[in-house]
Amino acid sequence: MSQRHRDSETPMLPRQERRAHAHSERHRIHVELQSVAQGVSAGVPPEDLHEPGSAWKPTSHHDADVAKSKIAKRNRTKRHWKTKMWKRRTQLRAAKNEMLQSTRDNSGIITS
Repeated sequence: MSQRHRDSETPMLPRQERRAHAHSERHRIHVELQSVAQGVSAGVPPEDLHEPGSAWKPTSHHDADVAKSKIAKRNRTKRHWKTKMWKRRTQLRAAKNEMLQSTRDNSGIITS
């Protein structure tokens, strides 16, 4: 079974609740942006309006310590598919083919 999200101390919300929360956040930001646009179109100077920026995103999505620990753990467990044994076998295969080709060229046997 997958161990995803099992390392955090807080229990995960059910999927339906997470989706509802994300939807309400997107709706809230959209409404605020719409009110800013209406204010600008009504003639209010843009300097007087509160424009939403990157600080509007919920802080739960920007926990730096959690992100650092996840990146460190991911790099530790990541393994490349080209292992040393794979490279060694490929080099041996290439050397064997090259030797076979050189013996064919030197023996005078015609191959297509």
